Amino acid sequence: MIKTKESTIPAQIEVRGGRVHNLKNIDVNIPLHQFVAISGLSGSGKSSLAMGILYEEGSRRYLEALSTYTRRRIKLGAQAQVSSVKHIPSALALHQRPSVPSERATVGTMSELFNVIRLIFSRLGQPVCPNGHRLKPSLKIAQAMSKSGDEMGQLTCPVCGAKFYAYSAEDFAFNSDGACTNCQGTGKVRELDEDKLIGDPNLSLADGAVASWHLPGRNFMPQVAEAAGVRINIPYKNLTDKEKEFVLNGPSKKYKMDFASSTGRVFHDFNALYENAHRAVLESARTSKSARAQERIKEFFHFSTCPVCHGTRLKPELLKQLAGGLNIAEVTNLTLAELPAWQKKVMDELPADMHKLGTSVFKQFEDNLRPLLELGLDYLSLSRNGNTLSTGELQRIQLARTLRTETTGVLYVLDEPSIGLHPDNVAGLLHVFKELVAQGNSLVVVDHNIDIIAAADWIIEIGPGSGAEGGNIIAQGTPNQLRQTSDSLIGPFLNGQAQIKVRQTQPVPTKTNTEIKINHYFNLDNVGVKIPTNRLTAVTGFSGAGKTSLILDSLVPALQRQEKGEPLPKQVDSLTTSLEHVVSVDATPVGKSTRSTVATYTSIMDNLRRLYARQPLAKQKHYTASYFSYNNKQGACPNCGGTGIVTLDIQYLPDMQQTCPVCQGDRYNNDIQKVQWNGRSIVDVLNLDVRHAIPVFAKVPKIERELKLLDEVGLGYLHLGESTPSLSGGEAQRLKLVKHLSHRQETTLFVFDEPSVGLHPLDVQTLLQVMQRLIDKGATIIMITHDVNLMVNADYLIDMGPRGGNKGGQIVAEGQPDELVKKPTSLTTQYLAEFEHRFN
Repeated sequence: MIKTKESTIPAQIEVRGGRVHNLKNIDVNIPLHQFVAISGLSGSGKSSLAMGILYEEGSRRYLEALSTYTRRRIKLGAQAQVSSVKHIPSALALHQRPSVPSERATVGTMSELFNVIRLIFSRLGQPVCPNGHRLKPSLKIAQAMSKSGDEMGQLTCPVCGAKFYAYSAEDFAFNSDGACTNCQGTGKVRELDEDKLIGDPNLSLADGAVASWHLPGRNFMPQVAEAAGVRINIPYKNLTDKEKEFVLNGPSKKYKMDFASSTGRVFHDFNALYENAHRAVLESARTSKSARAQERIKEFFHFSTCPVCHGTRLKPELLKQLAGGLNIAEVTNLTLAELPAWQKKVMDELPADMHKLGTSVFKQFEDNLRPLLELGLDYLSLSRNGNTLSTGELQRIQLARTLRTETTGVLYVLDEPSIGLHPDNVAGLLHVFKELVAQGNSLVVVDHNIDIIAAADWIIEIGPGSGAEGGNIIAQGTPNQLRQTSDSLIGPFLNGQAQIKVRQTQPVPTKTNTEIKINHYFNLDNVGVKIPTNRLTAVTGFSGAGKTSLILDSLVPALQRQEKGEPLPKQVDSLTTSLEHVVSVDATPVGKSTRSTVATYTSIMDNLRRLYARQPLAKQKHYTASYFSYNNKQGACPNCGGTGIVTLDIQYLPDMQQTCPVCQGDRYNNDIQKVQWNGRSIVDVLNLDVRHAIPVFAKVPKIERELKLLDEVGLGYLHLGESTPSLSGGEAQRLKLVKHLSHRQETTLFVFDEPSVGLHPLDVQTLLQVMQRLIDKGATIIMITHDVNLMVNADYLIDMGPRGGNKGGQIVAEGQPDELVKKPTSLTTQYLAEFEHRFN
């Protein structure tokens, strides 16, 4: 008998010497085959552990097992800064901000339900012969669709004997063979908006009356028009019809003229090609490559429903085929909650010998649908455009697709899966988590929702502070253990001892309110609300209840148009307000490249550059303020171009980034660093954090004032040279608010969309204090939120519902939160009452 050495299955991932971002050489064990929650303040290092180490190492090691040929075609992640990671499974991640889908993506295609529906129509549907006779579903049809080559789908009508080809599953794809030939499967057509070509008819051509001539490369068109005989120094409205016709539709023709460039150089007998107002837009749209230019061009177009397919995206002839009494466009317009009833109708239509096939096809349909319903997405229709979904909705569709694969032995790393989730949907999310673990997987979740953290098997808490003050493991254990751990920051929120009210709520004024009435928009019908002035208002309700439609799609653009003197959006019946300006604040990253820093985003960098340009050595060397920018070649390190890092391409190994060996990450060249102010170079100053920089600039009021504002919003730990795209959602949000805190805001509305994304309950309290500062300066604030920590601190609450989609669109509760919780009439106010009771 052969003896085998007894093997032991690892029970935990062992991380040793974690140094990603601000992690302080941490050692931590993460239990396998359990639900592990990671908690901590915004910027404490949670995502550095979860995404920067666990996901990066888990995915990279799996991909390294593939062949060199395959790896060269897959973007490998860089090796994490960690001494060792043992026993890590292959990893999948769901990021906090999934990429926005294209206009061709729908809920149906993203969830892959539409793929199954196409199969149902081709195999179980009722095709129509060329003479209009409808065939009942039969095994014969299903068999014909299973054949290959020319025989695939060939049918004979039992009534008239006509031979024809039935539609295959591919024929029903609007991203392929089934696309409407007029709109190419988008459901919309783009048309040039004539009204937007002339910006202001009271202006002359020379003063910029033609809006499309403001597009890049067209600014000299007024001079070309003048060479063609059009008067350019009188108001456009006073031109003759012939002159206006030339401006709008004149022929593309070259005119000889003297042309003065922006630098003052004059070109004589310059051959300039004339582009009329229409052509300027169309040519710009055809040739422009930059995203910014395309955004400007988009303003000249409006999109309308395709007149051929009427928005279905499909060739009209495909709609003749039915299944369950509906065509495929009618099925995709159903909500997810309505699909089971349609499934029953299809099955009832099938003859007995097709039940086995029908059951088999619908098994995949049910497997795709069930997790979507459990995650509270029942209100979404299959035809809903993917680019109109919220971050939370996108993430839950990703999660549902992941769950359906029924993998085992995988490490799932989820970043803020509760984004956009109503408290009533948390139970469904937790059920999904338990299923993932029950399938033999390991789950690591970065989240701040107290109910989610309390449901975890194990909690790892990182802190104690943010940035340089974080990066340590301050507590770990089961939820019960952390409830009793004095060092835990989340513990008081788990045991009900935390102080949840951090601002004194104010009664609602009887007059000075903003009132808006919506006639019809998506699921809103004759909805009117009032927003109290100089108060904090929470707009709540399920995803799809109408919050975005009411506030972001109606109130915000109405205020913006009113400010410009333009007519209100079509869906807005009336707007009564004393507000004049609106500022939207979200948690999206600040800047897109590492060149954007805390100093450059604020006015600190401009003031620093001017300060250093005034120093004696700078004057002696004739260094102007531009020399002190690492974005200009005069000041930048010649090796890295001012980024502080260099990227090495190591062929089939992942690209490696390392600190620039010339400037050592300082971004500047040596000559610039020799210029000093009070014994510090500009590099020394950018390496200071905000709190240490305040006393340094005590005698430079412009810089000191902005530094103090950064510290007051809880960003004192950030370094002035810190890259802004790497900031967490909460940090980005507060950074955006700094510029508004130094002015009076009596006529300004601030709108926060999901402001607690990425925020620990203690960070939420900091944010509320910042909001209170804005209110003290006269501002009016609306926050669209699912976070009960924010709701309980609001002066006024507008709850929409009762659910989402066609079951939403109504105001189901409205008033002061303290009064609403006494007699809760909606699900949101019920959860709010329960939350308050937990902390009393």
